Amino acid sequence: MAADVDRVNTGPRVVTATVVGTVIESYDLALFGLGAALVFGDQFFPEARPGTAMLASLATFAVGLLARPIGGIVMSHLGDRLGRVPVLVLTLLLMGTATVGIGVLPGYETIGVAAPVLLVLLRVAQGFGAGAEYVGAILVAAESGPRERQGMRAALPSIGYFAGIVLATVTFAGFATLPPDQFAAWGWRVPFLLSVFTLAVGLYARMRISETEAFRASSERPVRLPLWNLIRRRPGRLLIAFAANGPFVAIYYLVSVFLLSYVSRTLGLPPAVGLTANVVAGTAAVLAVPLFGRLVDLVGRRPVWFFGCLFLMAFAGPMILLLDTGRPALIVAAVALAMAVGLVAMGVAQASLFIEMFETRYRFSGVVVARETSAALFGGPTPLVAAALVQAAGGASWPLAVLIVVLAAASLVAVLFAPETRAVDLAGQPVASRRPGSGTSSST
Repeated sequence: MAADVDRVNTGPRVVTATVVGTVIESYDLALFGLGAALVFGDQFFPEARPGTAMLASLATFAVGLLARPIGGIVMSHLGDRLGRVPVLVLTLLLMGTATVGIGVLPGYETIGVAAPVLLVLLRVAQGFGAGAEYVGAILVAAESGPRERQGMRAALPSIGYFAGIVLATVTFAGFATLPPDQFAAWGWRVPFLLSVFTLAVGLYARMRISETEAFRASSERPVRLPLWNLIRRRPGRLLIAFAANGPFVAIYYLVSVFLLSYVSRTLGLPPAVGLTANVVAGTAAVLAVPLFGRLVDLVGRRPVWFFGCLFLMAFAGPMILLLDTGRPALIVAAVALAMAVGLVAMGVAQASLFIEMFETRYRFSGVVVARETSAALFGGPTPLVAAALVQAAGGASWPLAVLIVVLAAASLVAVLFAPETRAVDLAGQPVASRRPGSGTSSST
């Protein structure tokens, strides 16, 4: 314990360490998505035809999504065996180093076919680290501090997630205003290189916190294969979490990816409308996270999740109607409401509910497997499914509203089978049974 004198999990330290890390995660991922859509085709696949180059660039983006569950499983095993904090440092190093590496990576004209190969490898490293970054952050936040505000603490890393998206969008859009030749030559690289500063801050913050009390207590009785023990002992809860998260992620990708593409390609509006919607929605989400974090502590995890589902079911039709007006202000408002109310409510409730559904010894593995595998299976195909439905309806937009309603209803039904965990501690014991002033109880 003497070595940890200067590494204490005080509130500000934990908030900084977890939030800054999730800023980097979402900044890196959003930046890569923007680069794949606007730059990478010309920089790394110039010999392909324009359409083929774009597909190759977007396929590189998809490779990172496939790497996430694999990296998540590996990293969560280490997190359950060795500790949460070492994994948080490792994921941050992987993502930050990969992003800076993309910023200095020579293009195809300089090193030939090695350029796209190295780009794919860097994207795999980025996705590998991202598979456990967010879960590790919410675990450290939730397992540090008094039980009464655990929902709020678990919610706070979401602020970093949305803030990173806003930061990446604003930064990339700012450099995109350079003359085209300058942007192609060096301007697109600067946003990637700027990641080195957030990486340095994040590493400094994370190396100043100690391991959580919950993990230290559980490490006295470690399990050799946390994931296997999870599947053997809690298959029902794993399935519930998987079924609840999959539709949630599908709606997120529908709102944040497909609807913005729908606005520009189908409605013919400038890309700036979509970028503005992303920035406003992300900013609104940052402001909404503490509100819903407080609510999950006051009324419970499931009620807040139910509210998010019901809101999206009720708002799906009006949202599509607002988009179809073609008026930028209404489009921005529609995306912001869907994100900051429906999706934030579900996401904030998910953080604390999933953490509390699994024992500490395999909590990291449980949350990662439920989130990342369902995200890969549901999230990736959703934009394609949405596009196919619109095409099958002759270009009509009503199938999008129906799809959102069905997905939100499916998530709601899954959470009906989940336990309400607000009144129990991380050991699964009723909060009322704790001795007054005893602090955070130990976990098994």
